[in-house]
Amino acid sequence: MNQNRIFNWQDLKKFIYYDRVCQGGGSFFRKFFLSPVFRFTVLLRLNEFLVNKNYGIFIRFLPYLWYRRLGVRLGFSIPLNVFDYGLGIVHYGLLIVNDDAIIGKNCRIHTGVNIGGAGGFKNAGDTKRYAPTLGDNCYIGPGAKLFGPIVIGSNVAIGANAVVNKSFAEGNYTIGGIPAKIISSKSSEGLVYKL
Repeated sequence: MNQNRIFNWQDLKKFIYYDRVCQGGGSFFRKFFLSPVFRFTVLLRLNEFLVNKNYGIFIRFLPYLWYRRLGVRLGFSIPLNVFDYGLGIVHYGLLIVNDDAIIGKNCRIHTGVNIGGAGGFKNAGDTKRYAPTLGDNCYIGPGAKLFGPIVIGSNVAIGANAVVNKSFAEGNYTIGGIPAKIISSKSSEGLVYKL
């Protein structure tokens, strides 16, 4: 999967714009000051830009500190450079994402979600992926758990409290249950903003 990254001001503006649209739109300043979830996504994208551009620690320190403190307050543990543009976080509350995960464009994600790696430790220099890879336009319902080096295709809706521990690479359907299986041929159409 080819994932976009933020390397210049135009990329930063594009990512923030698409994230704002996927979180319901509205004025940037109004949303930034009234929505802590949107403020978190702006800080996430700003920190991705600063890290990808390799700015020094003195420039990165305060934005990173603000991003980490707000993440702790909201219950988010989201590492940098995991989500492509169009991240729609619906509510604040527990949200954990492994730093080895790759998540495509226009992902709508609810509270209580855990996107984790396989059990065990990753050795230094190991290039194998141990966390999930999700395609574009995925909807992740409340409480869903995704574990291990699985691949989820594009346009997939993952039901509430699903436990996904195997790949569903084809895409365009709904999965749910414990363990997850295909429960409907309905895709994520209407559940995510497609930009």
